Amino acid sequence: MEIILYLSAAVAAVAFLVLVIFLSRTLKSLQVTLDSVAQTLTGLEGQMQGVSLETTQLLHKTNALAEDLQHKSENLNTVVNAVKGVGNSISSFNTSMQKVSEKVQFEIDNNQEKISQIVQWSNVALEIKDKWKSRKSKPSSSVPVEGLSDELPKKKFLRSRY
Repeated sequence: MEIILYLSAAVAAVAFLVLVIFLSRTLKSLQVTLDSVAQTLTGLEGQMQGVSLETTQLLHKTNALAEDLQHKSENLNTVVNAVKGVGNSISSFNTSMQKVSEKVQFEIDNNQEKISQIVQWSNVALEIKDKWKSRKSKPSSSVPVEGLSDELPKKKFLRSRY
Protein backbone atom coordinates (compact mmCIF):
# COMPACT_ATOMS: atom_id res chain seq x y z
CA MET A 1 0.00 0.00 0.00
CA GLU A 2 2.70 2.24 0.42
CA ILE A 3 3.49 1.88 -3.21
CA ILE A 4 0.02 2.90 -4.16
CA LEU A 5 0.40 5.91 -2.01
CA TYR A 6 3.72 6.77 -3.67
CA LEU A 7 2.33 6.01 -7.04
CA SER A 8 -0.75 8.15 -6.49
CA ALA A 9 1.50 10.94 -5.20
CA ALA A 10 3.65 10.57 -8.33
CA VAL A 11 0.54 10.62 -10.58
CA ALA A 12 -0.74 13.68 -8.73
CA ALA A 13 2.69 15.32 -9.12
CA VAL A 14 2.76 14.51 -12.87
CA ALA A 15 -0.83 15.77 -13.26
CA PHE A 16 0.10 18.91 -11.38
CA LEU A 17 3.17 19.32 -13.61
CA VAL A 18 1.04 18.88 -16.76
CA LEU A 19 -1.45 21.35 -15.35
CA VAL A 20 1.29 23.88 -14.62
CA ILE A 21 2.79 23.41 -18.13
CA PHE A 22 -0.57 23.97 -19.86
CA LEU A 23 -1.40 26.83 -17.56
CA SER A 24 2.00 28.36 -18.30
CA ARG A 25 1.43 28.08 -22.06
CA THR A 26 -2.03 29.58 -21.73
CA LEU A 27 -0.68 32.45 -19.68
CA LYS A 28 2.14 33.06 -22.20
CA SER A 29 -0.42 33.08 -25.03
CA LEU A 30 -2.56 35.42 -22.98
CA GLN A 31 0.52 37.60 -22.34
CA VAL A 32 1.13 37.92 -26.09
CA THR A 33 -2.52 38.82 -26.67
CA LEU A 34 -2.49 41.36 -23.86
CA ASP A 35 0.72 42.92 -25.20
CA SER A 36 -0.92 43.23 -28.60
CA VAL A 37 -4.01 44.80 -26.99
CA ALA A 38 -1.76 47.19 -25.04
CA GLN A 39 0.01 48.28 -28.23
CA THR A 40 -3.32 48.75 -29.97
CA LEU A 41 -4.60 50.81 -27.06
CA THR A 42 -1.43 52.93 -27.11
CA GLY A 43 -1.93 53.62 -30.83
CA LEU A 44 -5.62 54.27 -30.23
CA GLU A 45 -4.78 56.68 -27.42
CA GLY A 46 -2.48 58.64 -29.76
CA GLN A 47 -5.18 58.74 -32.41
CA MET A 48 -7.74 59.84 -29.82
CA GLN A 49 -5.46 62.70 -28.78
CA GLY A 50 -5.21 63.78 -32.44
CA VAL A 51 -8.97 63.51 -32.87
CA SER A 52 -9.49 65.44 -29.62
CA LEU A 53 -7.14 68.18 -30.83
CA GLU A 54 -8.92 68.39 -34.20
CA THR A 55 -12.30 68.35 -32.48
CA THR A 56 -11.21 71.20 -30.22
CA GLN A 57 -9.98 73.21 -33.20
CA LEU A 58 -13.21 72.49 -35.07
CA LEU A 59 -15.22 73.58 -32.05
CA HIS A 60 -13.27 76.86 -31.86
CA LYS A 61 -13.82 77.48 -35.57
CA THR A 62 -17.52 76.66 -35.19
CA ASN A 63 -17.82 79.12 -32.29
CA ALA A 64 -16.03 81.82 -34.30
CA LEU A 65 -18.32 81.13 -37.26
CA ALA A 66 -21.39 81.29 -35.00
CA GLU A 67 -20.22 84.66 -33.61
CA ASP A 68 -19.60 85.95 -37.14
CA LEU A 69 -23.04 84.75 -38.19
CA GLN A 70 -24.59 86.44 -35.17
CA HIS A 71 -22.81 89.71 -35.99
CA LYS A 72 -23.85 89.54 -39.64
CA SER A 73 -27.41 88.69 -38.63
CA GLU A 74 -27.52 91.78 -36.40
CA ASN A 75 -26.19 93.90 -39.29
CA LEU A 76 -28.76 92.34 -41.60
CA ASN A 77 -31.47 93.15 -39.07
CA THR A 78 -30.36 96.77 -39.22
CA VAL A 79 -30.60 96.72 -43.02
CA VAL A 80 -34.01 95.04 -42.87
CA ASN A 81 -35.23 97.67 -40.41
CA ALA A 82 -33.91 100.43 -42.66
CA VAL A 83 -35.66 98.92 -45.69
CA LYS A 84 -38.81 98.59 -43.61
CA GLY A 85 -38.51 102.28 -42.72
CA VAL A 86 -38.13 103.18 -46.39
CA GLY A 87 -41.17 101.05 -47.19
CA ASN A 88 -43.17 102.81 -44.48
CA SER A 89 -42.06 106.19 -45.82
CA ILE A 90 -43.09 105.26 -49.35
CA SER A 91 -46.41 103.96 -48.09
CA SER A 92 -46.97 107.19 -46.16
CA PHE A 93 -46.01 109.22 -49.25
CA ASN A 94 -48.45 107.20 -51.39
CA THR A 95 -51.21 107.77 -48.84
CA SER A 96 -50.49 111.51 -48.83
CA MET A 97 -50.48 111.62 -52.63
CA GLN A 98 -53.81 109.78 -52.73
CA LYS A 99 -55.31 112.25 -50.26
CA VAL A 100 -54.04 115.23 -52.29
CA SER A 101 -55.31 113.64 -55.51
CA GLU A 102 -58.72 112.99 -53.96
CA LYS A 103 -58.88 116.56 -52.64
CA VAL A 104 -57.93 118.03 -56.05
CA GLN A 105 -60.52 115.82 -57.77
CA PHE A 106 -63.14 116.87 -55.21
CA GLU A 107 -62.34 120.56 -55.75
CA ILE A 108 -62.44 120.11 -59.53
CA ASP A 109 -65.82 118.40 -59.28
CA ASN A 110 -67.13 121.17 -57.01
CA ASN A 111 -65.79 123.97 -59.23
CA GLN A 112 -66.65 122.40 -62.58
CA GLU A 113 -69.02 125.22 -63.52
CA LYS A 114 -66.47 127.92 -62.64
CA ILE A 115 -63.76 126.12 -64.61
CA SER A 116 -66.11 125.85 -67.58
CA GLN A 117 -66.82 129.60 -67.43
CA ILE A 118 -63.08 130.38 -67.17
CA VAL A 119 -62.38 128.23 -70.23
CA GLN A 120 -65.19 129.97 -72.16
CA TRP A 121 -63.95 133.46 -71.19
CA SER A 122 -60.40 132.42 -72.09
CA ASN A 123 -61.59 131.32 -75.53
CA VAL A 124 -63.44 134.61 -75.98
CA ALA A 125 -60.33 136.56 -74.92
CA LEU A 126 -58.18 134.61 -77.37
CA GLU A 127 -60.64 135.27 -80.19
CA ILE A 128 -60.65 138.99 -79.39
CA LYS A 129 -56.85 139.01 -79.35
CA ASP A 130 -56.70 137.20 -82.71
CA LYS A 131 -59.20 139.68 -84.23
CA TRP A 132 -57.21 142.58 -82.83
CA LYS A 133 -54.01 141.25 -84.34
CA SER A 134 -55.68 140.60 -87.66
CA ARG A 135 -57.00 144.21 -87.77
CA LYS A 136 -53.55 145.57 -86.94
CA SER A 137 -51.85 143.44 -89.55
CA LYS A 138 -54.25 144.54 -92.36
CA PRO A 139 -52.52 146.94 -94.73
CA SER A 140 -53.84 150.45 -94.28
CA SER A 141 -54.52 152.64 -97.27
CA SER A 142 -51.94 155.35 -96.76
CA VAL A 143 -50.30 157.53 -99.33
CA PRO A 144 -46.64 156.78 -99.78
CA VAL A 145 -44.27 159.66 -99.57
CA GLU A 146 -41.87 159.95 -102.48
CA GLY A 147 -38.23 159.78 -101.78
CA LEU A 148 -38.49 157.40 -98.90
CA SER A 149 -36.64 154.24 -99.54
CA ASP A 150 -37.58 150.84 -98.38
CA GLU A 151 -34.59 150.90 -96.11
CA LEU A 152 -36.14 153.53 -93.85
CA PRO A 153 -38.59 152.34 -91.29
CA LYS A 154 -42.12 152.39 -92.52
CA LYS A 155 -44.44 154.82 -90.82
CA LYS A 156 -48.15 154.81 -90.82
CA PHE A 157 -49.67 157.78 -92.43
CA LEU A 158 -53.14 159.13 -92.01
CA ARG A 159 -55.50 158.45 -94.80
CA SER A 160 -55.68 161.28 -97.08
CA ARG A 161 -57.48 161.74 -100.33
CA TYR A 162 -56.28 164.25 -102.88
